[in-house]
Amino acid sequence: MRRTGPTNYVWRKTIRLLRKYARQYKAPVWRYVAELLERPTRRRVVVNVSKINRYARPGEIVVVPGKVLGAGIIEKPVTVVAMAFSASAVEKIKATGGKVMHILDLLNENPRGSGVRIII
Repeated sequence: MRRTGPTNYVWRKTIRLLRKYARQYKAPVWRYVAELLERPTRRRVVVNVSKINRYARPGEIVVVPGKVLGAGIIEKPVTVVAMAFSASAVEKIKATGGKVMHILDLLNENPRGSGVRIII
């Protein structure tokens, strides 16, 4: 069977820009995130806020190449960057003083990908 990749336009555009920034700024972190986003739907990354709370430090930028769900608690103010968020995850992250962003917004702010932690 031929591999086609995501059919969603926003996902395809995001993957294309991630690969472009990886080449242009010599940032292998974006190439890795693009590879994770290209996975089939059943193998995509889904992370709960409890896992972010466990592995992130306060004030850190955390990239989730997939969706963030609201199961568990988060006690640290972190910037969470992902493709999609559940409503409860957004509430919990903002309640602790954290920020919620889309991956494309982070690309514009930090094209080199420095100081980023990927949680899968």
